[in-house]
Amino acid sequence: MQVRRRQREKEGGSVETQETKSSAFSLGLLWFGAGVSIAEILTGMLVAPLGFAKGLAAILLGHIIGGMVMYGAGLIGARRRESAMETVRISFGRGGGRFFSVLNVIQLIGWTAVMIVSAAHAANLIRPWGMTTWSVIVGLLIIIWIALGIKNLNKVNVAVITLLFLLTVVLSVTVGRGHGGFPVGPPITFGGAVEMAVAMPLSWLPVIADYTRRAEHPVRGTLVACTAYFIAGMWMFLIGMGAVIFTGENDIAAVMVKAGLGLCGILIVLLSTVTTTFLDAFSAGVSARSLWDTAPENATKGMAIIATVLGVVIAVTASQQTYQDFLYFIGSVFAPMTAILLADYFILHRDRSRERLNLLNLVLWGIGFIVYRCLMTVDTPLGITFPVIVLIMIGSTIVHGIEKKIRS
Repeated sequence: MQVRRRQREKEGGSVETQETKSSAFSLGLLWFGAGVSIAEILTGMLVAPLGFAKGLAAILLGHIIGGMVMYGAGLIGARRRESAMETVRISFGRGGGRFFSVLNVIQLIGWTAVMIVSAAHAANLIRPWGMTTWSVIVGLLIIIWIALGIKNLNKVNVAVITLLFLLTVVLSVTVGRGHGGFPVGPPITFGGAVEMAVAMPLSWLPVIADYTRRAEHPVRGTLVACTAYFIAGMWMFLIGMGAVIFTGENDIAAVMVKAGLGLCGILIVLLSTVTTTFLDAFSAGVSARSLWDTAPENATKGMAIIATVLGVVIAVTASQQTYQDFLYFIGSVFAPMTAILLADYFILHRDRSRERLNLLNLVLWGIGFIVYRCLMTVDTPLGITFPVIVLIMIGSTIVHGIEKKIRS
């Protein structure tokens, strides 16, 4: 049995990938659901001080930049039939892959907690049942999604995303009918707004390949997934920005309460959070399983459920602001990591996955991490993440070109 399993893996990916391929349509539904998120709406609210025209331009530019990088990361996983953290071994070797897997599990559990808190806060404003109660409800719904699994979830997603689409249309109309003036808010530069829009799709870099690896047609499946996320993410940003500009509110739950959405508001909060946070929790399980080569594929669900439970515990007990600051710090790990991976795969065509640890790329990543942290306060028209990714890709290509010449 083990011999047959290894042979199938050599011929075209893991056993799970062989048995459960995802169509472009199902990937589109999955990532449209990921884009419909309270987090995207709340981030869009911060762009409102730019005004509608400039805000729209910043949101569009940011999502185009972030979507292109997201597509590159997803395509690598789709072509190689590997999860996000397995593709990291291309650049950093087996030990480097484990290092980034640990960081990824930490950040995904953290984002699960942050999303649960955001949903619980919004739901509690509409129906004051208490933060703990709503946190547990959201956690249970996420666990149900995990238990259904990707294959069964494809059928459920058609109904859920259709309902969520209709509810979001209702919310969009509600926001558009507002007449509340333009409130005074914290100032933001155009580059800062672009950076916020870039940050949302880039937050999925350590996740997207966990799902595109199943694509029946790698290029088409990845393109549809990223396009669906692009459309949904843009829409949510515009709802958030419009809520501030047209209603004078800086809390989307308050907009729902004023509009008397009631049950519709609760459904929007719960479904949008579950369809987004499910991906975080499930990928935490995928990354955790990748730490042990001998772990069975069905262990992913169990680890994902544990990640969700930990997320609920953190949501109920920890300070959200403190943990968010830590998460943004951890998140800055993945921009230079992805830049080096993209350079190795698309430019240098190098595969170091059989190495124990590639020290040169680890040093380049460390330099990229420091550069990223040092430049976080710099304002450019394109934000800071994208320029840093481009610089690191160029630097990595040059350094490895020099290394190749020295060796030859």
